[in-house]
Amino acid sequence: MDRVPDAVQPISVESIEAARTRIAATIIRTPLIRLGTSTAGPEIYLKLENLQPINSFKLRGAANAVAMLTPERRSLGVWTISAGNAGQGVAYAARQAGVPCTVVTIETAPETKTERMRALGAHLVKAPFDVCWEAMERRTFPGITGTFVHPFDDDDFIAGNATMGLEIVEDLPNVSTVVTAMGGGGLATGVAAGVRARKRGVRILVAEPETAAPASVSFSAGKASAFEGWQATFVDGAGGKSVFPRMWERIRHVVDGSIVVTLRETKDAMRVLAEKARVIAEGAGALAVAAALSGKAGDGPIVAVVSGGNIELSTFCELIEPGRAVVL
Repeated sequence: MDRVPDAVQPISVESIEAARTRIAATIIRTPLIRLGTSTAGPEIYLKLENLQPINSFKLRGAANAVAMLTPERRSLGVWTISAGNAGQGVAYAARQAGVPCTVVTIETAPETKTERMRALGAHLVKAPFDVCWEAMERRTFPGITGTFVHPFDDDDFIAGNATMGLEIVEDLPNVSTVVTAMGGGGLATGVAAGVRARKRGVRILVAEPETAAPASVSFSAGKASAFEGWQATFVDGAGGKSVFPRMWERIRHVVDGSIVVTLRETKDAMRVLAEKARVIAEGAGALAVAAALSGKAGDGPIVAVVSGGNIELSTFCELIEPGRAVVL
């Protein structure tokens, strides 16, 4: 193990504000826009994190986490585990810092993500999903050396993600609910910390695909739980096999619940984003929008975080074609 992780603790507003200053030259302040639909429904706003330089929110957390490493630890090189977006974030930050980066990536990761990680200078090591998921909990991987940057269970990574929460409240002071995708939980816990640092009482919900919804199971059971029957689908950037116990300790205090959406609802949300907002979202990036459109998040104002847009264009076109069967 690279090092024993720090005890789980709340993310302070001071650390979030410091992160905002620290990463200001790396990330962009993404726009918050109203989603216009032709039918009556919830009042939905889109936080367009797909417009970040790596087309994913992960750059916020990665840039802060790498910047917070001591010079000694940074000089050892960095590595992470990722389906693609966190890997791009860490690789981008490592390139800025002038240090080598290795990404242990899930062997089924889309080629568009693996190509972009390589283009950012990352050395890739492919492994099965189960091996990657277990390695994230152990924080070690055979043959990989250097400083591990956890893609979600890391205070500095979460503080970077939390900067998005500050922006949401500043741009929409009357926000009532924020919905994010759920992967490992670093996005939701970060956004919750940032939002509630400025406005208490805002509901924070996570959105999960029907094929991988461990947070829903965990909320029902009242403890960190696994999801039986997990399936790999086009929603490759979210939906784990389980909620890690450490992340459950973070999530249960700041997240109000999970909305499970079908693959068809996710595909339809991708199409709505393209038709109404001219936004390209990957499967995980559309989960929050699908949850908001379902009506299960309330009437609003709802902010749905479009967490990423890294998807093969050919795959995107196939998925949003009306009448086409859902592709797993």
